[in-house]
Amino acid sequence: MAETVSPRHGLAPWVAALLVFLSSGAVLVLELSALRLLAPYLGLTLEMSTAVIGVALAAIAFGTWVGGRAADRVDPARALGPLLLAAGVLTWLVLPAVRGVGEASRGQDVSLVLLMSMLTLFVPAALLSAVTPMVIRLELRSLDRTGSVVGRLSAVGTLGALVATFGTGFVLFALVPTSRILIVLGGLLVVAGLALLAWQRRAAPLAAGVAAAVAAGVLAQLAPDPCDVETRYHCARVDTEASSGRVLVLDRLRHSYVDLADPTHLEFAYVRAVAAGIDAAYPDGRPLDVLHLGAGGLTLPRYLEATRPGSTGLVLEIDEGVPDLVRDAIAPEPAGVQVRIQDARLGLAGSPTGTYDVVVGDAFGSVAVPWHLATREAVVEVRRTLTPGGLYALNVIDQPPLALLRAEVATVAHVFPHVALVSDRPTLAGEDGGNAVVLASDEPLPLERLEALVEQRDPDQAVLTGDGLAALVGGASVLTDDLAPVDQLLTPYVLER
Repeated sequence: MAETVSPRHGLAPWVAALLVFLSSGAVLVLELSALRLLAPYLGLTLEMSTAVIGVALAAIAFGTWVGGRAADRVDPARALGPLLLAAGVLTWLVLPAVRGVGEASRGQDVSLVLLMSMLTLFVPAALLSAVTPMVIRLELRSLDRTGSVVGRLSAVGTLGALVATFGTGFVLFALVPTSRILIVLGGLLVVAGLALLAWQRRAAPLAAGVAAAVAAGVLAQLAPDPCDVETRYHCARVDTEASSGRVLVLDRLRHSYVDLADPTHLEFAYVRAVAAGIDAAYPDGRPLDVLHLGAGGLTLPRYLEATRPGSTGLVLEIDEGVPDLVRDAIAPEPAGVQVRIQDARLGLAGSPTGTYDVVVGDAFGSVAVPWHLATREAVVEVRRTLTPGGLYALNVIDQPPLALLRAEVATVAHVFPHVALVSDRPTLAGEDGGNAVVLASDEPLPLERLEALVEQRDPDQAVLTGDGLAALVGGASVLTDDLAPVDQLLTPYVLER
């Protein structure tokens, strides 16, 4: 005779499956949303992504363990409602907790933001992970059915996680702001928890749950929002400076400055360095064909349109929301410039050989680097697309000890025989950090003309070549597709240009 287990308060099979599906999927939505919430304050780095994934896995393990032990000691049916209700309320509180602390700590130590984010992710994820063992305990009416019950509900939970992962990453983030995703998710969990309490006719917990949900919902709606637009990859906004200045801000970084009245006004020092490199390489002022890796506010294409009429450009930008915001809040792209929504590495691979006079790399951030654009193989693709004697101008952001900058210069120098570095003097001396522009060509660079233009446009900057550049690089390793630890090389302290 099979050993039986008391059902106490059973659930219909479809209700049990729905609760497991919802709770498992909610954990993955929380995990992906945490990455989006943290990006404006910590950047989308490998370390940050690893930390979020690790905390989510720890919460799943802890919640499953504690939930399984609790299911043997309390009535699981009576615990499910409070579990879901508490998880929903805490999901709503993620927004004010993370964004409130993040906005208060702007430009300061971000460790509190990371701690707050980990706590606000761990607790609701652990509560949600406790749901599955509770439901299994309710459904396990006979030990002879252990395998089928556990297998069926585990499969349902995995299916919920898969649907949540693909649905959030491919659909929701492209259509819905992260804040709205979390508000709707919290609402679903709250409704599920309240429905279970109402079904069990537990008036006191139901009233307390409604009050907590209302309070958390109000706080979620009042959470500060640092974005004008949440694009697929960035928290983005456009600020106005003076009467005609427009600044594109991506994840706390002042990414581009556009002067609507004077496109030849280049506010950022690194853009002046890139422009000096181009004008030194092509002093005749003729129109140029330029490939831009990264869109930003299209400051450089606007400069080239004003100073070299007839120039053409192709801009490769992975985030379609950035060009859309720039068109709406700053200005449309210049004549002759095409913006293509495509990963820059893939766009490089598909570009014809010997086409562009200049390739401008401006996709590196202060706390996030697209590693696949930093490698030797990517630089080889850049050289292939350039015309003979063409110029590669790459903007790199780093802080002492400048490990990323040194590795990137070594990588570019491995492919191009002629390399120069333009930055402020403390950075070139290895004493400070910030933006540095790597200029490279397969023909000798016009160093005298370059130095004169850099001195004329920005006396605080200088040009480093030859033995001085070799000394700065030292024994830095060349980055490759097989080994490019850019996140570990980068010291993520710069928050503004």
